[in-house]
Amino acid sequence: MRDKKDAEPAKRTHAIGWRARGSLLFMVSLFIVIILVTNSLLTDRFTENTRNRAELRLALYSGNLLSELRQNAIVPQLLARDPTLISALDTADYSQSTQRLISFNEEIGAASLTLLDKDGRTVASTARNTLGETHRQAPYFIEALRANDTVFTQLQDETGAFKFFYSRAIKSQNEPTGVILVEVDLQKYERAWAGISDAVLVTDSAGQVILATEPRWRGLTETDALAREPVSSAIQRAIQATADWTSLPPDAYVEGQGVMRIEGRVAFRGWRIASFTTFASIREKVNGVLALEIMVFAILLAAAFYLLNRKTAVRMALFQRESAELRALNARLQREIAERQRVQENLAVAEQTLAQSSKLAALGEMSAAVSHELNQPLAAMKTYLAGAKLLMDRNRPDEAISSFQRIDDLIERMGAITKQLKSYARRAGDQFVPVNMGDALSSALAMMEPQLRQRKVNITRTEPDQPVIVMGDRLRIEQVIINLLRNAMDATQVTRDAQIDILLAAGETAVLTVRDNGHGIEDIENLFEPFYTTKQPGDGVGLGLAISSGIVNDLGGRLTARDAAQGGAVFEMQLPILPEETQAAE
Repeated sequence: MRDKKDAEPAKRTHAIGWRARGSLLFMVSLFIVIILVTNSLLTDRFTENTRNRAELRLALYSGNLLSELRQNAIVPQLLARDPTLISALDTADYSQSTQRLISFNEEIGAASLTLLDKDGRTVASTARNTLGETHRQAPYFIEALRANDTVFTQLQDETGAFKFFYSRAIKSQNEPTGVILVEVDLQKYERAWAGISDAVLVTDSAGQVILATEPRWRGLTETDALAREPVSSAIQRAIQATADWTSLPPDAYVEGQGVMRIEGRVAFRGWRIASFTTFASIREKVNGVLALEIMVFAILLAAAFYLLNRKTAVRMALFQRESAELRALNARLQREIAERQRVQENLAVAEQTLAQSSKLAALGEMSAAVSHELNQPLAAMKTYLAGAKLLMDRNRPDEAISSFQRIDDLIERMGAITKQLKSYARRAGDQFVPVNMGDALSSALAMMEPQLRQRKVNITRTEPDQPVIVMGDRLRIEQVIINLLRNAMDATQVTRDAQIDILLAAGETAVLTVRDNGHGIEDIENLFEPFYTTKQPGDGVGLGLAISSGIVNDLGGRLTARDAAQGGAVFEMQLPILPEETQAAE
């Protein structure tokens, strides 16, 4: 008992342990799901925000370029009409021309202003070190002399940088006398772009890179520029792609790093501008939120472990206290078991004493009944003997013989009483044989025929066509049938047109029913008790039904009684029927 009770806390601990592990596994799974969902949502959100900012920034760059170009485009037209410059070209007096160009440039902010004569020689310039240089073969000089409008020219120098010029012919009396050249300072935007984290490039209508934050990209197409990577860039790209798990798929790769490409249009000669934004800022923001979530989860997990350990400690203390209580309870139970064993032993002794007392009481009751039944014949015998002696003394032997005959009848009656006692005390036999209930019923009716004929009782007998076979003792079965018939005859003594119905049926059991139309049953509860009888003294000792009930019980059956619906009593003897296959084997 103690082991069983000690196993209960262990079983509960095991169940709680599994529940705790399941809860922790659920928390970890939930955390992983939250991390994945948060990463996806925040990556989409921050990527979209970064893309919007990059688009705005690109629109700003495009506007700055366009503004600078338009601002410088008007300068050649204005200077070509300046009388001072026209006069200087006509008179070849350029002493004040350089100073005048410098004064103009302070307001305009161009890269340089240069005045060329009709031979392409620099006669005035804001860059004094270029005075005297010849530009006779320069495209901007030749095209300006040929055109009637301002000409835009872009040239790449020996360093790979592009320079942008506006040029216009200066005419005097409709004859070109020189060319005014305005160099546009777009390199300042390149220098400004170099201070940001994004890569920016501008391509002309032919797709050639003319401005870029990477100097080596100038003069190439965008595809060629992005393809110019180190030999190890493929490995770096694979590593970078693996590391960029928090970002969306990249639009392009710059030096092996996945970037977001934003393209815009510059409303000038088909130029286009593109920026390449890294995902570093997105990853930093997403990783910051994920780090915060991980920290919160770590705190929650630590708190869960703390509570679990605390709960385990409390549970262990509780289990120890319960174990001590269970041990004390076990000791009390053992004492109670010992006490109950002593009580049971005393009870067994008391039951034996009570059984002995019951036997003595039954023996006394039986002795009283037998004494009552035997005293009457004995007293009658004493009277008959005294009368016979008196008759013999008076020499009247015939009358004395009559007394002796009466004494013999009384002796037979006393023998019948003792025979009933022997039948009640006899145990059932150990060996049973198949018994045909129809034959047993016929034998019993044959033995009862003199009494039935004398009483003129009407008997109806109903049997099935097939034999009804049971396992039992035929003589004892016949004794039960005779007792039932005798009781039925006794019950119909004062009944006019006495009727006894005998029905033999076979189903799950063999049933023999004896029904009479007598006075019925007065006390059905005590009907089968020994020495219980409703007959007058001298007519019986009340052992017939008790003996019959004992015989039927010994045969494995049951004897019941009830009042009939139309009056009278009904007795049923139910015995186990012998199966057909067993009958065939027998």
